[in-house]
Amino acid sequence: MNAAQIGEVISLATGRDEAPFVIDEIEPGRLVVRLPFQQRMLRPGGTLSGPALFTAADLAMWVAVMAHYGPVVAAVTANLSINFLSRGEPGDILAEVRLLKKGRRLAVMDIGLFSAADPKTRIAHVTGSYAIPPEAPSA
Repeated sequence: MNAAQIGEVISLATGRDEAPFVIDEIEPGRLVVRLPFQQRMLRPGGTLSGPALFTAADLAMWVAVMAHYGPVVAAVTANLSINFLSRGEPGDILAEVRLLKKGRRLAVMDIGLFSAADPKTRIAHVTGSYAIPPEAPSA
């Protein structure tokens, strides 16, 4: 699926007029998702919060599943582990996803999280997997 198709499917699945993210890059095995900054993403002290980073990683994995399996809205998070590496300065959250394994029932991914305010500094490293429902297209 391309970026426009993914946005359309997720908008329909979530009941939103538009997807709450932007796909900056998409290619086989890799994509970059941007979660636009909102003031509520900040924790006391003015840095990006853990829940905001977790949300960005989980959303980016869901987008990666759509990009590589098709419109599988019933796919769900099976595992997500996050390591916080540095302070996230206020800004859009960039999630660079690499698909490590595209199996019939499980997609395994590696995600780097960055702030658009400092896109060269990784603020978190995430590993995760999504369970793919039986009706999904085969790998």
